[in-house]
Amino acid sequence: MNSPVTTEWISVPTAGGASFDAYLAKPPAGKGPGLVLFQEIFGVNAHIRGVAEQYALDGFVVLAPDVFWRLAPRVELGYEGADRQRGIALAKQLDAGAVAADTVAAAAALRARPEVGGGKVGAIGYCMGGRLAFGAAAGAGVDAAVAYYGGGIHDQLDRAAAIACPVQFHYAGRDDNIPPAAVEKVRVAMQGKAAELHLYPGAQHGFNCWARASYDAASAALAHGRSLQFLSALLF
Repeated sequence: MNSPVTTEWISVPTAGGASFDAYLAKPPAGKGPGLVLFQEIFGVNAHIRGVAEQYALDGFVVLAPDVFWRLAPRVELGYEGADRQRGIALAKQLDAGAVAADTVAAAAALRARPEVGGGKVGAIGYCMGGRLAFGAAAGAGVDAAVAYYGGGIHDQLDRAAAIACPVQFHYAGRDDNIPPAAVEKVRVAMQGKAAELHLYPGAQHGFNCWARASYDAASAALAHGRSLQFLSALLF
């Protein structure tokens, strides 16, 4: 049986005249609100494409931009060993200003798609992508954002003042990369805003990824349900 989701790689123009590739997944209805999906350090790999298709099945028009396009276009990495080290190295080489501009370009390109028709656009991301989704809430004009175990958000909380849209955070309770003190900093910084923060006590970093050893099906299912409830209320 063929999937009711249709997918393709498209080209997204930048303000500087260049362009980057992004994976587009369209829902069975052919149209819906937009959702920019930000990758982990492992590229727009099979898992991220699977997540794009998952949210497309839920009714969203999903765009997953190739964040590493300036360094290693369309790179796809695994989660251990040399691949993991390469992903870390690529992430460290990213230019924050350029990535912020790409985030704006991706959100604008998605909103302009005929399948979205100028409707609402949200952002969602995992790990590095969670931080980028947080950045999209601060600077890309999205209507809602969801950040899964966003590494480094607690070091960018000066951007919280610029956030006007609702934001949902998901954190693992046993995350070696994001200690409880960092999660608490995020909670405190977002007080008074339309924000919610969910903690998964037994889960580890990367719990949503079914291709990783840290995958936790129960936590992933609960988080996905919460994300859908949040996004559907705000974007449809």
